[in-house]
Amino acid sequence: MSKVTEYVTSIQNKIHSNDPNQVEFLQAIDEFLPSVIPFLEEHPEYVESDILSLITEPERLIQFRVPWQDDKGKWQVNRGYRIQFNSAMGPYKGGLRFHPSVNLSILKFLAFEQIFKNSLTGLPIGGGKGGSDFDPKGKSDAEIMRFCQSFMTELSKHIGPDTDVPAGDIGVGGREIGYLFGAYKRLKQYDAGVLTGKPLDFWGSKGRTEATGYGAVYFVKHLLADLDQDFQGKKAIVSGSGNVAIYAIEKLEQLGAKAITASDSSGFVYDPEGIDVALLKDIKEVRRERLTAYAVERPSAQYFDGDSVWNFKVEADLAFPCATQNEINIDQAKILADNGVKVVAEGANMPSTLEAAEYFIENGIFYCPGKAANAGGVAVSALEMSQNSQRLQWEKDQVDSMLDNIMKNIFEACRDTANAHGAENNFMLGANIAGFERVAKAMLAQGLV
Repeated sequence: MSKVTEYVTSIQNKIHSNDPNQVEFLQAIDEFLPSVIPFLEEHPEYVESDILSLITEPERLIQFRVPWQDDKGKWQVNRGYRIQFNSAMGPYKGGLRFHPSVNLSILKFLAFEQIFKNSLTGLPIGGGKGGSDFDPKGKSDAEIMRFCQSFMTELSKHIGPDTDVPAGDIGVGGREIGYLFGAYKRLKQYDAGVLTGKPLDFWGSKGRTEATGYGAVYFVKHLLADLDQDFQGKKAIVSGSGNVAIYAIEKLEQLGAKAITASDSSGFVYDPEGIDVALLKDIKEVRRERLTAYAVERPSAQYFDGDSVWNFKVEADLAFPCATQNEINIDQAKILADNGVKVVAEGANMPSTLEAAEYFIENGIFYCPGKAANAGGVAVSALEMSQNSQRLQWEKDQVDSMLDNIMKNIFEACRDTANAHGAENNFMLGANIAGFERVAKAMLAQGLV
């Protein structure tokens, strides 16, 4: 075992010892650290400075209570969090997630991944994440407003346009961002750049809603172009039916592919004719109903209750997991291979287990990790910050063109970095090293503070 491998292993062991119950965070650590060994072998100065000990420890971890009153006048209490993980590249940047599964482990893994995702965009943003175990489902607009106002009462003490700029994530869309922004404005002052993902009426960015889903498809577009291919005639299995999935499906169909599935927490729908994007948007964005409504209204569709789309055996070329973490395990990865899938592009954060990701790479399936493939959302969030600073709002075509170019640069960075380290087509290694190198250089240049 080389000295570098010993060093990396010692860091892994230390983190496992310090945070033994943070399963998701440990998974992110175990996926990341071994992959940067080739880079550290070439750059011993980062080993000598013990940079991994610094980069794997959050700069600041904030936890707070969020008291709020429901419509019956009863007081409720949730936990709120903000993980400010690394500011070497710029202000902390990352979404807020409102979901009952939210805990410290999940937010630390998301914030850690965000460091390198943001670095890959080439834009001046550091890594952070936050949220609450509050569940917006089943709540009235008034309850959600009161929760957001209470949440921002504490969060406002720790954020700002040049310090930390939250955005949306699962459970936090334009409605929630609007309530959060209004609360911040009342507590502090009007500052358009303090939150991104804002409605267009108060200086949100055109194209932000579509950005994560579109970006994942653009990443694959450039991968296919590198192989002298395109989307024409290809079939895609897509999970999720939220913002990312909807716009990944939309862009796939615009570019000539056919998305044949969508899913929610209750099951999935299979539509061999291709998902009807207009109907899906109406059900999920306007009516806020379950996917069962899609199968009722679409004669060609079939709904599978209580099952995962990744257990479904159907011929396909592409897979876009766009739901949540660890939705694809090793057995489901093998089903995808048997289905004929050649590209797995992660629209969600860490939707593949480490075993599944390694299986894809070892079996010649192009695995496009979330920190690269789903960076389009945060990229356009950073463009929204730029627009806010200039007191301008760019046209959608301009934003979309910039997004496409950013995703092209991310793809090329992953490809070229992997090739430079003798790991052709290993985009997990390429993304990790390319993202890490920029942050590590900045940290070293700033004196490892």
